Amino acid sequence: MSLPPSLTQHMVRRPHRIALLQHIAEQGSITRAAKSAGLSYKAAWDAIDELNNLAQKPLVERSVGGRGGGGAKLSEEGERVLRLYQRLQALQTQLLETPEESDDLALLSRLMLRTSARNQLHGEVSSITPFGRNDMIGLALAGGLSIDVQITHDSTQRLELEKGTQVFALIKASWLELLPPDHPVTPGHNCLSGKIEEILDGEDGPSEVRIVLPSSQTLCAVAEPDHLKSLNLKVGSQVSVLFAPSYVLIGTPL
Repeated sequence: MSLPPSLTQHMVRRPHRIALLQHIAEQGSITRAAKSAGLSYKAAWDAIDELNNLAQKPLVERSVGGRGGGGAKLSEEGERVLRLYQRLQALQTQLLETPEESDDLALLSRLMLRTSARNQLHGEVSSITPFGRNDMIGLALAGGLSIDVQITHDSTQRLELEKGTQVFALIKASWLELLPPDHPVTPGHNCLSGKIEEILDGEDGPSEVRIVLPSSQTLCAVAEPDHLKSLNLKVGSQVSVLFAPSYVLIGTPL
């Protein structure tokens, strides 16, 4: 029986959660398995629920009176998936013998990402600051640029974010606000400076504006033609790109 593509992709992209299956098999308890995997009890069950949802059959079954409480055991399907995961680990070790090959695999995972967000920026977590029930995530981007991202604390844990984690910052074009360089910046907002490279007029709608950043990365925004004209923004103009930290989505690669 073949695995569903969604689970196969998850095994490649989220190996730490798949590894939780091995901890459950070894420990015979969700409580001990979570501790062994470095996860909270809730995070472990969240991972299990996600795996069970992706699989054709449940991979983990609740059991009564398991060692250490919080009983859970692998189903037959879970044991089969764990064996496949262990084989993939061994194969990866054989194929990726050098750091350069590992970097190439990470690059391929970024190139294969598909999302509805027009703007996809690769970055690295530089800081995590608690902000009530949320966390403010500092991201270092290419070319020395940086932005802040506001997500829930649960999301920080679920994505296993820590300083140095490689991530994607996803921003919809409609979430970007374009302003002249000398315009006051809204406090608490991200502001990236760039140059308008192209403006594509929409048919009876907003225009698509392509902005080149100093890092040579490109952002895509949408704006009404009258708005651009009122601000004297045109091809070749320097522009400030504003967006709230809460308007940025974070995704993780391999």
